[in-house]
Amino acid sequence: MLKTFRNAGAALAGVGAIIALAAVPANSQSLGGIIGSAKKVAAAASVSDEEIVAYFGQMSEKMDASNPIATPDDPYGARLAALTEGLDSYDGLDLDIKAYLVKDVNAFAMGDGTVRIMAGLMDKFEDDEVRCVIGHEIGHVKLRHGQKRMKRALQQDAALSVAGTASGDARRIANSELGGLIQNVMYAQHSQKAERSSDDYALEFMAANGYNQEACATAMDKLAEMSAGGGVELLRTHPSPAKRAKRMRKKIS
Repeated sequence: MLKTFRNAGAALAGVGAIIALAAVPANSQSLGGIIGSAKKVAAAASVSDEEIVAYFGQMSEKMDASNPIATPDDPYGARLAALTEGLDSYDGLDLDIKAYLVKDVNAFAMGDGTVRIMAGLMDKFEDDEVRCVIGHEIGHVKLRHGQKRMKRALQQDAALSVAGTASGDARRIANSELGGLIQNVMYAQHSQKAERSSDDYALEFMAANGYNQEACATAMDKLAEMSAGGGVELLRTHPSPAKRAKRMRKKIS
């Protein structure tokens, strides 16, 4: 039996909620506290790409530990391996594509090349429709949407110290801080511009690999049908699938 996707960020949020700078009135902070917070925000803005990838890697570990992963001999794992053959890397990115044995219709990607597809989505979508979702998620990584969101989350969180160790390696984020970071980075809604650019990337991905581009539009048609009943997690963080399908068909006509 498929399980429900476990939001590792929500599970940890009670342990370490994000503390935004705006949450404390300026007149209640000492000058030293304000300066200290400003320094942490400035440090977050200067986090290197290598550190960002390391943080995404830690988030990926947490998500994988919280959800059942399909093994290669599982039907979902075997199907995903077959339809992503040759995609260990793409467009300069090293990819780690796996399926979660959960019933949710959803998918996500991390800035370290992690791509996770839910079994519930695979149940609804044909192979090329799943491939389009993968292309869309790769687009978010390649176009640095997650990286930008990560930096914003670090800047907003005055509780995080993002200084590297003496050796220059990125520090591991404490579990008490990780939950809030996952919430801010993974579950906020992408901008309309980011979603459109990732849709365009998915169409190019499909064409470049000889997949059927129309599958991107039919995947959106299915999501539009499911939206009538509600409860589809993917639709809470993505724009109207009907409008996306229409736009995609116009692009490929």
